[in-house]
Amino acid sequence: MTGQRARRLEQLGMVWDAADAAFEENLAACRAYFEQHFTLCAPRTAVALGKPVGQFVSNLRRPGVLDRHPERAAALAAIDCDWNPAWPVTWQRHYAAVRELLRDEGGQTEVQPGVTVSGLDVGAWLARQRQPAVWQALADGQRERLEQLGIAPLSAAREAPAKPLKGGAGAFERGAGALVQYKARTGSVAVPRAHRERLEDGTEVRLGVWRSNMRSRRASLSDAQRQQLADLGLFD
Repeated sequence: MTGQRARRLEQLGMVWDAADAAFEENLAACRAYFEQHFTLCAPRTAVALGKPVGQFVSNLRRPGVLDRHPERAAALAAIDCDWNPAWPVTWQRHYAAVRELLRDEGGQTEVQPGVTVSGLDVGAWLARQRQPAVWQALADGQRERLEQLGIAPLSAAREAPAKPLKGGAGAFERGAGALVQYKARTGSVAVPRAHRERLEDGTEVRLGVWRSNMRSRRASLSDAQRQQLADLGLFD
């Protein structure tokens, strides 16, 4: 085959490298997934056009994977500029669902707990983001995205008073509160195992041990507890 003929075929979309061909097939699946879900922060089990989109994108987020292929990173960013966020992908997935819900409603709806999009309780998620302690722990980019949707944190006066909890639930809430406080101060949830966190009321939480326990006992947590910790990035 002449070089001129090869160039003409390339202009028609002919791909010669097998790895490039596989990437293009998965990229097409990414476009299909984004058209339906408005984000590429898919669960690892997500599939589109018969391709494992969730695992594909998750693999590409690994540090250094695309260093030698900036054009591939650009192709993904052309579909979703937040395909590789600096915060947990579960957070981005919920945010994208809220964004599209508000867009469909012209931004005139109040998203209450119990409102779901694609199986995600975006109402409960949004209520958590607006809690002052959680809002403060968010990255600047996360707060900016919420503010662009007209979402702001609750004032201390408007924040719903916490209900007294008993037993294990109270221990969980204290641990989660300590983790929010630790992340707000350090920017991380990688807590040393020996670390103890003192709450504003003077309560001391063995946060390093609690964090380890929550990760190892993830399956025994309630859906709401797992989601709360996932939003903080504990399971990433």
